[in-house]
Amino acid sequence: MNRVVHPIEVESYRRMRARLDTSHFPPLTRAVVERVVHSAADLDYAGDLVMDEADLEKAHAALHAGAPVVVDVAMVGAGITRRETVCRLKDAESGPGLTRSAHAIRLAHEQVGPGALWVIGNAPTALEELLTLDADPALVIGLPVGFVGAVESKAALRESGLPAVSNVSEKGGSAVAAAALNALLYHPTSAEEKL
Repeated sequence: MNRVVHPIEVESYRRMRARLDTSHFPPLTRAVVERVVHSAADLDYAGDLVMDEADLEKAHAALHAGAPVVVDVAMVGAGITRRETVCRLKDAESGPGLTRSAHAIRLAHEQVGPGALWVIGNAPTALEELLTLDADPALVIGLPVGFVGAVESKAALRESGLPAVSNVSEKGGSAVAAAALNALLYHPTSAEEKL
């Protein structure tokens, strides 16, 4: 099913590409970079994001094969179109040494098991908790925002060796995390490209 793109989005991408050359990126990396930059109107993301094309290819295949998508907060889920998401924040509770966001990640892990795509755009503690679990993810989009724990949690994600999209700076948030996942959703599969 092809997505109908509004003329405003077409013009926005044209203007972005006039200011930012993304032609040197491989296809899925380019899609993620462009959608994140577009979502934040922040060209600096092009040099801030960290990802591997081979990881994105595997995640793209898993996503289009129906792998579950888990989000840390409802706002991330609201930004992901064309796909249902799992968010357990409403069911979670905080406790000694455990934030509500971290507990929600535990609950989601119990629900979906291995092979999910995890999209974390809000809480560094959610990303930290995911790294303690045996989640065997198809991909972790770890783009939490903030001045406390965000940089460290994203560095830990990169050091974990898990397939991931992250960034180096404090920047991030629900909109950019959702945009990274949407880039994979919107990118055609090989079957769609042949149509």
